[in-house]
Amino acid sequence: MKKLSYRDKLLELANIYDVKEIKDYVKRRKNLTSGQLELILKKNKIIIPKEFKTNFIKENITKPLTRVSKQISGIKEDSSKAVNRVSRKISYFKEDSSRSLSTFFYNLWKSVGSIGIGFLNVIPKLGKTYYSFFANSFTEIFSAIYTQNINSSKTNRAVIGFFVFAALIAVIISGVTTFKDSPISFGDQLVKEEKKIDKKIDVKKTEKKPQIKKEAKIPKVKKDEKKETVAEVVLPNLNLKTETVLNLFEDVNYDLNKVRYEKTVKPIYFTQFPKDLDEIQNVKLKKETFIKIVLPLIVAENEKILDGRKKLEKIVSKRSTSDAEKQWLRQKFLEYKVKKGSVEELKLRMDIIPVSIALAQAAKESGWGTSRFALEGNAIFGQWTWTGRGIEPLLKDKSKNHKILRFPILRASVKAYKNNLNTHKSYKKFRDKRAELRNKRKKISGLTLTKTLDSYAQTGSEYTKIIAQIITQNRLMDFEPVKLTSSMKKQELNL
Repeated sequence: MKKLSYRDKLLELANIYDVKEIKDYVKRRKNLTSGQLELILKKNKIIIPKEFKTNFIKENITKPLTRVSKQISGIKEDSSKAVNRVSRKISYFKEDSSRSLSTFFYNLWKSVGSIGIGFLNVIPKLGKTYYSFFANSFTEIFSAIYTQNINSSKTNRAVIGFFVFAALIAVIISGVTTFKDSPISFGDQLVKEEKKIDKKIDVKKTEKKPQIKKEAKIPKVKKDEKKETVAEVVLPNLNLKTETVLNLFEDVNYDLNKVRYEKTVKPIYFTQFPKDLDEIQNVKLKKETFIKIVLPLIVAENEKILDGRKKLEKIVSKRSTSDAEKQWLRQKFLEYKVKKGSVEELKLRMDIIPVSIALAQAAKESGWGTSRFALEGNAIFGQWTWTGRGIEPLLKDKSKNHKILRFPILRASVKAYKNNLNTHKSYKKFRDKRAELRNKRKKISGLTLTKTLDSYAQTGSEYTKIIAQIITQNRLMDFEPVKLTSSMKKQELNL
């Protein structure tokens, strides 16, 4: 039996399905190629044997295997996400439990202290009671002895001596009490006992640890004011070491778990990062140190913006404004780049940047405070400049001539970053979404606004995903309601 060629098989298939077009070509004695025959058969929806085989393999073997592999990879991904979620919950539970335990022991210790003080306050009353009891008893005893005339002369001397001794003790005690309570003058100076005040910042005078130098002008605190006064600390622009910074945090009891719980942070303002911050091997400690340095700066700028916003609302609510208020308005129009003096636009722009977003972007752009731009130029947020004084990037595209804007202190970088988000046209979506939340009286949350910052970096949506991830993994949303502890004194540390 003669073996048929592939072309002959196609012709035979055309005869079986009675394809008229191919039959007409054959009658006209036109030789069709195998490719032409395949096209005509496909046009008539006839399955070619080799395609049948491939389709059968695809439908019955390849596709099911692909589906199963996708399901397996999906299960793996879901399980890994579940494991990560559980581990994150466990870590959160550990932190919360440790925080609650520390709070419990702190309150317990405080209660024990108050009980101890109460006990000490009771001692003088007990002393008086015992004193009166024994005095009366001895008086009665000696009186009985005296009335019975037993050694009357000696008894009289004993009673007189006892009362003289008691009188001397009473005089000495009352003299000491009077000495403590009343002022004593030495020449022209009047010395009084000063009440001890709990100091929030107690920096020891050692070589490693900084000393606090008080400024001449200190505002007076009202007598009725019950709030604790906390010193504002500004560290000068010197070569700080991480060891010094960690010692300072330990001295002032600066703990992030406490900040998360109490929602207040102390006004400690660093002018630069420690140069050896990257040498910390513990990643968690490095991140916490970065947050402790940057958090008060962000909160301080937000509170400054809110103060300006309150003042704006007061001015708008008035029927007439003073010259000073008009000057203040003109200054704010310039600061927030508002054209035509629109108060509504100024209100839209003069608002806070969520602490979680600011911390996450600072961490991303500065490498948690270890990048060259952060250490050399206090550039936390990687802002570009084409005209100003900046730092040249090492791996820069030759077609671009930008630099990273440098700042004299860290707080200046934070202020410029907030002004950038509040004024630049690229972040209009961010401001509109924030205003929408404000009008609906909803919380201005960082995770709600991250997607509006896709113009901040060239990677767009990928950048916003990273920012959201940093916020979630490091629980930065816990710092959004944090406020500065009320500061009444301004101090400067000399290292």
